[in-house]
Order: sequence, then structure tokens, then C-alpha cells
Amino acid sequence: MKRKILLVDDEVAVLLTLKAVLEISGFDVDTAASAREGRSKIKTREYQMVITDMRMESDVAGRDVILAARTAPYHPAVALLTAFPVGDEDWAEMGADKMLLKPMQTRALLADIEKLMVSHAAKLQKLATAASAPVTAAPVKAVAARKAVSKKVAPAKKVVPAKKTAAKKAVAKKVAKKAAKKKV
Repeated sequence: MKRKILLVDDEVAVLLTLKAVLEISGFDVDTAASAREGRSKIKTREYQMVITDMRMESDVAGRDVILAARTAPYHPAVALLTAFPVGDEDWAEMGADKMLLKPMQTRALLADIEKLMVSHAAKLQKLATAASAPVTAAPVKAVAARKAVSKKVAPAKKVVPAKKTAAKKAVAKKVAKKAAKKKV
């Protein structure tokens, strides 16, 4: 089965060139010429990866496409394609997994896409494995941990205030004296 990619870019030449390169490399490619069209396709179809330009209808139109991909129930890998690089923190905060720079060499582009798809698939597998773990395991471990902590923290003997201890001793002495007088 071919892996499905959505390309979103308002530059038709870039869109068609990338589509041809990716299809020759064995991908099934859909295209969208605007952020609005891209968001619509994300909602109605399923992709393993979404690659979007940042600047289309507006300077931040790509951010809307990234957000749509991040909220899609099938969780595609997301790459930001731009001729205007932004800092690592910026594209990561937007929700992109990778930033691809235009223009790019075909081999480097294909290698970056392949690496991203492999790492994203591994991340999804890890999440799926964690989600399928037994639900009772975590609470049982938490209870055991709480018990272990409470044993370490709680004192071994009950602490009695000094006044109560002295009072008990005084009462005990009086009782002992009365008992001794009765015997005599």
C-alpha cells in the first residue's frame, strides 16, 4: 500500500514538481492550492503525512493547516515547507515535526521525508502501546508506592506527649500505693 501525502502550497509550479517527485518515489500524493483546501482535505481524507507551505493566503496560513493536521483523528506527520525559515522553537511550537526549506535537493527532500515518516510511525506505535497497557497496572503501582513511602515516613512507635506520659505514671503510682495498703 502506498503511503499517502498531502501537499499544500499556493505556488502551482512547486506543487506539481513536488507531486511528480514524490509519486515517482512511490508515494500517493494529493495536492491543495490553498490553506482552506488543505484543511478541507485533512478533514475528509486520511494521510500519513501533511506537507504545507507557511505563506499562502496570509503569512501564517500554514499554521492553520498544521493545526488541522494536529487535530485530525489519524495523527499524520507534519512538515512545514518554506522559503523563509523560522527558528526551531517556532515551527515546533506550531506543531510541525520538521521544517523543509525551499528550494531543496530531491535526494535530501526524500531522505528527510522518509526519516520523518519512520520516526513518526515509531512515535505512534509507542503511543498505541502505552494506550493499550492494562488500566489496573498504574493504580496498583501507585498504591504500592504510597504504602512504601508511608512506611518510610511514618514513625514506628506512637509518639505520646510528655504530659500524658507523666500523668499515666502518676496514676500508676497511686494505684500501686492503694493496692499495697489494701494488702497490708
